[in-house]
Amino acid sequence: MSFTSLYFMVFVFAVCVFYYLVPGKYQWVLLLFASYGFYAAQGLTCIVFLLAVTLTVYLSALSIGWQQEKADREGEKMLEEGASLEERKIYKAKKKKAAKYIVIVCLFVNLGILAVLKYLNFGIDNLNRIFSWIGYGKQVTYVDLLLPLGISFYMFQSLGYLLDVYWKRAKVQKNFFKYALFVSFFPQLGQGPISRYGALSKTLYGVHSLDGRKIFFGLERILWGVFKKLVIADRIGAAVQSLVSEPAYYRGVFVLVEMLFYAVQLYCDFTGGIDITIGTAQLFGIEVAENFLRPFFSKSIKEYWRRWHITMGTWFKDYVFYPFSISKPLRNLTSFVKRHFGISVAKRVSVYTATIVLWIATGIWHGAYWRFVMWGLMNGVIILVSEELEPLYGRFHKKFPALVKSTGYRAFMVIRTFLLMSSLRLFDNARGCRDAFISFRSIFTQWDLKALTVKELTDLGLAKADYLIVAVGVLLLVLVSLLQRKQPVREYLAKKPFMIQYLIVAGLFFSILLFGVYGVGYDSSGFIYNQF
Repeated sequence: MSFTSLYFMVFVFAVCVFYYLVPGKYQWVLLLFASYGFYAAQGLTCIVFLLAVTLTVYLSALSIGWQQEKADREGEKMLEEGASLEERKIYKAKKKKAAKYIVIVCLFVNLGILAVLKYLNFGIDNLNRIFSWIGYGKQVTYVDLLLPLGISFYMFQSLGYLLDVYWKRAKVQKNFFKYALFVSFFPQLGQGPISRYGALSKTLYGVHSLDGRKIFFGLERILWGVFKKLVIADRIGAAVQSLVSEPAYYRGVFVLVEMLFYAVQLYCDFTGGIDITIGTAQLFGIEVAENFLRPFFSKSIKEYWRRWHITMGTWFKDYVFYPFSISKPLRNLTSFVKRHFGISVAKRVSVYTATIVLWIATGIWHGAYWRFVMWGLMNGVIILVSEELEPLYGRFHKKFPALVKSTGYRAFMVIRTFLLMSSLRLFDNARGCRDAFISFRSIFTQWDLKALTVKELTDLGLAKADYLIVAVGVLLLVLVSLLQRKQPVREYLAKKPFMIQYLIVAGLFFSILLFGVYGVGYDSSGFIYNQF
């Protein structure tokens, strides 16, 4: 059930009507049934994995919470009985160790499920390559496995909750069905955002009365998301597909065209889906985390990753980078380097190792291909190089303060970051790492601006009118982004007379009807991030 389908719109409308008709204390129950009904529509087999993750994490968190409560009670009792500080520390350490084992087992089970479903064939493929290299005649047969919709998203969301409970950042949710709703809340099930329990639970279980302002805001956000997806992303996606399907032909200047077009497609596709998620949740009075903050206005790759897919970035930072950076193996490595090479090198080894591990993990999360591993590795390397060059940047900024503050220099930094990130995205669509590097090299070795003719562009599957529609749509995106720097656009519009608000929303609606890519014979590819 695609977010842009008529079935989804009817489904959301029906759920919304019943949501405000049932007694407030049962609203979350209705959402739970709706969420499982939505997921069942994707395939009943998917429910098995959703339930497995939900049940294992729920029971593990409940057990950890019980261990922690018992440790606190026994600690107070030992204090009253005059036990020494050392005895109490030993007891608490014992209980923490038991909780740690529970976390390890739960992580092993759930990440094992994800690894088998998502990466088993990747492992088999690499094993078969090794067999070929060493001359071993046999090959391992690939396994046809179903990858349930959004499993990476609800898996990470669940494991984040588990670790938050273990670290005492979140309270245990003892009601299984409420926890099940947190995992399965249908607007964010397919492509995120990856919510934190402490944030989402504030509005997820509450009683919500019908609020016309929130409903209108939600509908505006949904329409904006559908506009991005159907009018821009799906239209320009045809050209992107043509470019990536013939990499040997489309070299040089066409690689730049691919980079630009794919950046527009990916941004509109992903943010469009998130807009629909946030808007749909808002119809029910529920606040879901923002996932983008004008990333194409970033002046550095580090800033870009603070603005793009925010919840994924913070998840990897909080649950991969920080725990790994203080892990015993890395502390031992740091101590060894400090003794032999000094504290300056030791600090770099710690940060470099944790950063590279973080970005390799991020790359693997995006896809079971070496090109995604390389994509992640290169992101990490560029960030580390930028960190090392910070002192040089600082001296440059001090020497030329007027230049640094100028609009032209800021524009240069924004364009530089955009081109850098677009270059890395060549790994998204390439058949392999080698093809991505060849495509990038051709920008400098096979440059021929004259090859970029009107005929070549229209041969990509888009007519002149399509390019005009995309151009106007992108211009509208830029204008909205500029307005958002001062205040949210919906709040800005809310201050205008109702007729102006109505005309803008109606204009957006009819733009989707007139210019959206849909209809009989149209085969929607779905949202790009659904595959993760």
